[in-house]
Amino acid sequence: MIPQPSWITVLIVLPTLAPLLGAAVTLLRGRSPSLQRAVSVTAIGIALAASAMMLYLTSVNGPYAVHVGGWGDRDGGDGPLGITLVVDRLAALMLVVSTTVLLCVVVYAIGQGIRDGTTEQPVSIFLPTYLILTAGVCNAFLAGDLFNLYVSFEVLLAASFVLLTLGASAERVRAGASYVMVSMVSSLIFLAGIAFAYAATGTLNLAEMAVRLDDIPDGTRNALYAVLLVAFGIKAAVFPLSTWLPDSYPTAPAPVTAVFAGLLTKVGVYAIIRAHSLLFPGGSMDTVLMIAGLLTMLVGIFGAIAQSDVKRLLSFTLVSHIGYMIFGIAVGSLESTSAAIYYVAHHILVQTTLFLVVGLIERQAGSSSLRRLGGLIASPLLAVLFLIPALNLGGIPPFSGFIGKVALVQAGVADGSVLSWILVVGGVVTSLLTLYVMARIWTKGFWRARADAPEGGLASSTPSALVEEGIDVQLDDREDVGRMPVTMVVPTAAMVAVGLALTVWAGPIFAFTDSGADGVLDRNVYIETVLGPGGDR
Repeated sequence: MIPQPSWITVLIVLPTLAPLLGAAVTLLRGRSPSLQRAVSVTAIGIALAASAMMLYLTSVNGPYAVHVGGWGDRDGGDGPLGITLVVDRLAALMLVVSTTVLLCVVVYAIGQGIRDGTTEQPVSIFLPTYLILTAGVCNAFLAGDLFNLYVSFEVLLAASFVLLTLGASAERVRAGASYVMVSMVSSLIFLAGIAFAYAATGTLNLAEMAVRLDDIPDGTRNALYAVLLVAFGIKAAVFPLSTWLPDSYPTAPAPVTAVFAGLLTKVGVYAIIRAHSLLFPGGSMDTVLMIAGLLTMLVGIFGAIAQSDVKRLLSFTLVSHIGYMIFGIAVGSLESTSAAIYYVAHHILVQTTLFLVVGLIERQAGSSSLRRLGGLIASPLLAVLFLIPALNLGGIPPFSGFIGKVALVQAGVADGSVLSWILVVGGVVTSLLTLYVMARIWTKGFWRARADAPEGGLASSTPSALVEEGIDVQLDDREDVGRMPVTMVVPTAAMVAVGLALTVWAGPIFAFTDSGADGVLDRNVYIETVLGPGGDR
């Protein structure tokens, strides 16, 4: 570990601080939409630039840690007392992917707001809340102590509830209430886990806790691990803790659904990776995680098959593919962890892209229901924007979905256990069924004539926006013909391109995830970064 320059402190704080300052400015200038838009894009752009710089620095020099306020040491040589922020290769990669997605989605949302921004649309509150969500996501990836991670989750909860219930329609409020109740239960369980962990170890700093947990009896360690896994499993939508998600996400506006689907569950997955490798190494819960991963894959994809609305269908595929990530974490080898990290990055990009495309479909066709869709192939641009991420999610070679799944399968085969082989089979079956549901959307929504759809003559009177103002009318009587604004198409196309970049540069990216996985599994690197060489051991 090389000496840490002072400007690193500013760099590590920027992904959280810039969106928070931007949120304050945009909230105060709610009557200046153009200034709100400029500040929002600038703040997230700064977070992306800082994240990209940290990605480079960690790839060259290894992880960095910042003790906020200088609370790095206590009398007697004990570890950190205050907030610690840590960035390693895994955190830096998650930050770059997340801020890329957040930037593209906010441009998409701004494009939609310019087109639909009437006095009835709550555009003035959308951008400040979105920036607070951005700060919560970034801080979660940087958190070096359990309580700071908890605070990040609570920031996400507060912001996501506002975004989920924009417009206050009965359907959105109902979904938002369900989401908040489940999130509150998760938060209470997490808070209980924090209390138990502090009682057992006397610290909340992750590095210091990792050292002290080695001296805790196995029964106590397993109990702590189980409590935290339940809390993180709800956030990550791991079966059987995933039933809330398909009823919550599809009701929100397209940009909100896209960023929720792409990012929020991955924060839970990231927390599981940290708990599994840093706090509780040794595989005491690996069998449970493997079974949960298998059930998440299968139950999620069978749920998707039963859906007739594209947003609900994609919500179930979101749940399903969380299972692949849990599979990689549970196997616990360098290869499987690297594949899981790669698959997290792939899924963030592809799932977000698909939900953005659904927003374009709703604008173009006046619905996201397969009972009403048809003839979308008449828009070649829309067809391409859907087809590429759909094939990617389905695991068709040479896309990143195929590469990630093959890496996970190889890691499972190399593990050689019976349960790993069952997971390999389950992963292959899930991939084939994912391709089936993507083909179903394609054949019914794009190839089929709309006149052949059971409800093809019906559509929403106006495009779906932040506030749903449309009513069902005959397609020919629709007030808006559904033109797609350039400012919505361009960020969607950019997301498709970034997803393809994971395929084109799969070799270098996998080399990076290998080094990131090595840093995750060799927890001494993380511990020494925070506590110093030989610190508190």
